[in-house]
Amino acid sequence: MRGAGGRRSPGPANDRGTAACPPVRHATRPRRRDPADDPAVRPPVRALCRDPSVIDTAFYVMDEVPGIVLRGRLPRGRELSPAGARALSEELVDTLAAPHRVDPAEAGLADPGEGAGHVRRQVEDWTRRHARARTWNTPGFRGGADRLADRMPDDTALRTVRNDWRLDDLVLDEESLRVTGVLDWEPATLGDPLMDLGSALAHWVRADDGHAARAMPRRPSHLPGMLTRAEIVERYRDRTGLSTGDWPLYEVFGLFRLAVIAQQIHHRYHHRQTRNQAFRNLWAAVHHLDHRCRTTIPRTRGG
Repeated sequence: MRGAGGRRSPGPANDRGTAACPPVRHATRPRRRDPADDPAVRPPVRALCRDPSVIDTAFYVMDEVPGIVLRGRLPRGRELSPAGARALSEELVDTLAAPHRVDPAEAGLADPGEGAGHVRRQVEDWTRRHARARTWNTPGFRGGADRLADRMPDDTALRTVRNDWRLDDLVLDEESLRVTGVLDWEPATLGDPLMDLGSALAHWVRADDGHAARAMPRRPSHLPGMLTRAEIVERYRDRTGLSTGDWPLYEVFGLFRLAVIAQQIHHRYHHRQTRNQAFRNLWAAVHHLDHRCRTTIPRTRGG
């Protein structure tokens, strides 16, 4: 990425460009001791436009984020040793854990979201989304959404959560592959930090995960040397000091959430709202994620 970055709302703004609009909320949220204000994590916002007459929505301009983003494969001509892959995956965990170490109340942050009850709200919201997007050729997730509703844990803690962590959200220095920035902070709120970890690991496909997993859109998390999912959870626990005793439930949530995202995209293809052939077989990914949910549920509290 080169030059200043512009971020806009995914949908039309209202006529006032209020704080309900993600770019406005991102650009105007308090900045006292927010751990995400480190320029290496979230670049400063330089300008905010609330006028929808410019590009039909509110938008902001942030500082340049130099570096590369890893999607699918490494850049042409670039190799990554097992030691380098391990260091990169450790950096992902440490970057994810950084805002989760800080108590927002002690940092003097105003509440940018609804706070307590984050787990329940997320499960209920994604369950409704699945019901609206389900097509005849996809599963009902009795092993996912139903079990989550029955066994939702209390929030582990209240921290700044980004709501969608992936390897390709990191901007990396071209030479060292150290993190120079993290993109897309617009959905950030206060909530349970383990929900962030669950969402991140749903995308973490390993080389030994089987053909169905490897066929899904992926990041280079399969490279030799990358941390396993169990190693990521262990490192995250060590970095944050948070309890991961109910971790399998958060793992199921991350898988279910990713399945709903795939289902929503396939729903558009199924109803001819898009003819992009890349979406044609996403129903198979939904079945795969349903299988992973059902095999993970026995490890949750209550079995």
